[in-house]
Amino acid sequence: MKALIVIDYTNDFVDGSLPVGQPGIDIEARICQLTEQFAENNDYVVMAVDLHEENDSCHPESRLFPPHNLRGSVGRELYGNLKKVYDTRRDSIYWMDKTRYSAFCGTDLELKLRERGITELHLIGVCTDICVLHTAVDAYNKGFSIIVHEDAVASFNHEGHIWALGHFKGSLGAKVISGE
Repeated sequence: MKALIVIDYTNDFVDGSLPVGQPGIDIEARICQLTEQFAENNDYVVMAVDLHEENDSCHPESRLFPPHNLRGSVGRELYGNLKKVYDTRRDSIYWMDKTRYSAFCGTDLELKLRERGITELHLIGVCTDICVLHTAVDAYNKGFSIIVHEDAVASFNHEGHIWALGHFKGSLGAKVISGE
């Protein structure tokens, strides 16, 4: 069994307060296509969405990045057509708040995957070298097979993006695919 994890594809991460910019915009159609495809096939689809509280000076990211994905903000909404896909398929997509880079850290993601007998994770979203990477590392450590869709991940750091794609393959044994 397989699942698709859509990581942090929100307004703030694409063109908002912590933007990937054009590389993030360029993957919108593919992210929507994969989300629709997995949902239509009755595969498990997870929207793993970063959540922060305003003025939370204790959160480690507050020292690294400007405020982003704040509870109740437009910046935290899904970007572009992905919001429409989610609104249409809300009953078959699991929305999951996350407060750390990894979608596994402090969430019930592993429990939800194990309950469904899922062994293969498909990862898409942003940022390739931060949240996608940390989710992949945790998935590897938990024994999941990992597939990263190269044409559906992006970062504001091109060198980090390229490095992460190599790390997925070379250190995590992940398949990195495009257009399949």
